[in-house]
This record gives sequence, structure tokens and C-alpha cells, in this order.
Amino acid sequence: MDFMHELLIEVVDIAILLFEFVGVIVVVVSGARGTYSYIKRDPLTRLNLARGLAMGLEFKLGSEILRTVIVRDIQEIFTVAGIIILRASLTLLIHWEIKNHEEASHQGLPSEK
Repeated sequence: MDFMHELLIEVVDIAILLFEFVGVIVVVVSGARGTYSYIKRDPLTRLNLARGLAMGLEFKLGSEILRTVIVRDIQEIFTVAGIIILRASLTLLIHWEIKNHEEASHQGLPSEK
């Protein structure tokens, strides 16, 4: 039984690192593409950047959810819960912004203020 517990911890640790790495790569690539689009004055820059950031945050949120599997004390639970709440809030705000931007563009309204 102890072997299975250690194996689970190792698998979760590797998965956390993988999700964190992919999340960072997605955010960096989205930022670079957003910068390029901004320089080219693409009207969809804001929308594409928001989508990329949302995707990166989804990976980061996944890693935090996996982290809950291996928490050892109540302080770690509170820390992980706080991080999950912050990242989920950011993700919801970005998705809200994307939805509003898409609705405005479908109605022909200006999306930039």
C-alpha cells in the first residue's frame, strides 16, 4: 500500500510539472503572438490574447487541482484553495471578456473602449 501511495505522489508531481510547463508555454506564445498582432494593428488582438491567456490559466488551474491530491496539512489546503480561487476567478473574468467581445463584434458594435 505504501508503494502505491509513493507511486501516486510521483505521478501527480510529474503531471503537475507538465501542466505548469504547458500553461507557461501557452501564456508565453500567446503573449508573443499578441505583441505581433498589436504591432500589425490586428483588430482581433485583444480577443486572441484573451483566449490564449484563458487557455494557459486552464492548464495552471489543472495543476493546482492535481496539487490537492498530495497536500499534507491544513495550511497547504488553504494555500492551494486560495490559488485555485484566484486562478478560477481570473479564468472566469477572461471568459466573460471574450464573450462580451464576441457579442459586440457580432452586433457590429465597437469592441474597444
